[in-house]
Amino acid sequence: MQQTKTLHPRKRIALIAHDHKKAEMIEWAVYNKTVLSRHELYATGTTGKLIEEALDVPVRKLLSGPLGGDQQIGSMVAEGKIDVIIFFWDPMEALPHDPDIKALLRLGVVWNIPMASNRASADFLMTSPLMHQDYTVILPDYSVYVGRKVN
Repeated sequence: MQQTKTLHPRKRIALIAHDHKKAEMIEWAVYNKTVLSRHELYATGTTGKLIEEALDVPVRKLLSGPLGGDQQIGSMVAEGKIDVIIFFWDPMEALPHDPDIKALLRLGVVWNIPMASNRASADFLMTSPLMHQDYTVILPDYSVYVGRKVN
């Protein structure tokens, strides 16, 4: 039997931005303030503080990415507590917590979470009619993986 979950009109959105992408994230967030203010916002450390100040809306701030914030958001994705990930990452800079970033992006794919990794994809995501209504996400079936025999 196929499992689903419903994303409600008020989405739980995770906002993450690498250091060289924070200004772009803030500019984007200000541009999208009206839409973002309709949703529940979560963010890693500094990004969350900057967004909260720029928008004057509450943001649940987690740890800074390198200190475990990426993993905290990943955990929330696995627990079904995040509906959308907007992650402006810097493709030109290797970071010491790259494995954490890859793990977060992997979990987004594993759990079929809508994700945007740059301004254009974030704009498309935020302007989709699906952002403002119930949306049924089909969850992948991992029963074969979970039920496999391990020696």
